[in-house]
Amino acid sequence: MLYRLLVLVFLYLPIQVQSQSFVKEIEQTLRSKILDDANWAIKQKPLTVTSESSPRSAGTKHDFYSEGDYWWPDSLNPDGPYVQRDGLTNPDNFVAHRILMIRFSRIVGALASAYKITGDSKYVSKAFEHIDAWFVNPETRMNPSLLYAQAIKGKVTGRGIGIIDTIHLMEVAQAIRIMENHKSVNKTQLALVKNWFDEYITWLTTHSYGKDEMEAKNNHGTCWVMQVASFATLTGNRPVIDFCRERYKSVLLPNQMAADGSFPLELKRTKPYGYSIFNLDAMVMICQILSDKQDDLWLYQTADGKSIRKGIEYLYPFVTDKNKWALKPDVMYWENWPVAQPFLVFGSEKFQNKNWLNTWKGLDHSPKVEEVIRNVPIRNPLIWMK
Repeated sequence: MLYRLLVLVFLYLPIQVQSQSFVKEIEQTLRSKILDDANWAIKQKPLTVTSESSPRSAGTKHDFYSEGDYWWPDSLNPDGPYVQRDGLTNPDNFVAHRILMIRFSRIVGALASAYKITGDSKYVSKAFEHIDAWFVNPETRMNPSLLYAQAIKGKVTGRGIGIIDTIHLMEVAQAIRIMENHKSVNKTQLALVKNWFDEYITWLTTHSYGKDEMEAKNNHGTCWVMQVASFATLTGNRPVIDFCRERYKSVLLPNQMAADGSFPLELKRTKPYGYSIFNLDAMVMICQILSDKQDDLWLYQTADGKSIRKGIEYLYPFVTDKNKWALKPDVMYWENWPVAQPFLVFGSEKFQNKNWLNTWKGLDHSPKVEEVIRNVPIRNPLIWMK
């Protein structure tokens, strides 16, 4: 028994040392950016959904509202319902709440990252000012539901696919986990914040919009699992965590991935390159959030050989050289991808792949294009490293 234990220790330690080396290199790469971002973030005042409104929203000032990106006025009936142009973003649609949520995510993620590398309590105090405004303060808090997201003028006041907008609360939830044990954190406030996420999980798992999004066959179904897993990890909701882990293994991976590691449903879209990257990032984050020593999703593969590693290996050559992409370029934002994608940094650390890490290091870590920003779910990888 002692001999077997020693063998396991000698096998495990080199992997741990290598992993720590990768994490250290990731921190060195990001350190200057983290401190710059935190210096910006600490100067920002809280702004929530109550700061902006649209007369087209059917909700209250506390309800998140957005309009479908690919919906436009009908040239044959200008006053009638909007019509769809897949992949083409209408710049006149209301997305202010999404922008505010992304801003919130950027601020809190930056502050949590700076706290992690410095231990300075000022970052914790500032982060919880924003967290309180969004989830606790009755004057400014957001309702824990998404009834009015991705509305379409003349058609619907909200849709289940709007749930994808709250992927940007994931980094907030993870930041809270990083900071929650600091002595400056008000435990009553923290309990109310976690209660907000508990209520949102209940809505996501019981409302018809949430159920519809969960059953989506493409990246929307992936993002439902990704964010629900993140929120449930914050609140310690073990049944939901187990459900998300099983859904990845039995539904997402086997049904969305082809034998070669591609995602056929994403390849059929008018922006196949961007959507493939986005869906892979989301699946990688599911593996990062839900894996533990007993059930490592990074190493899981289906009976026919599908795995997250195969997904990374399929897409990686097209990230290093887009000229190898055999399909038509995306109808919009083709020139803006890739950036420093989460699948590269987390995949490199897990599989100790230096090429993936070097590629990630050389890509843009601070994209400025709004469409790119909203489709990169994770901006602060250090707070996700285990």
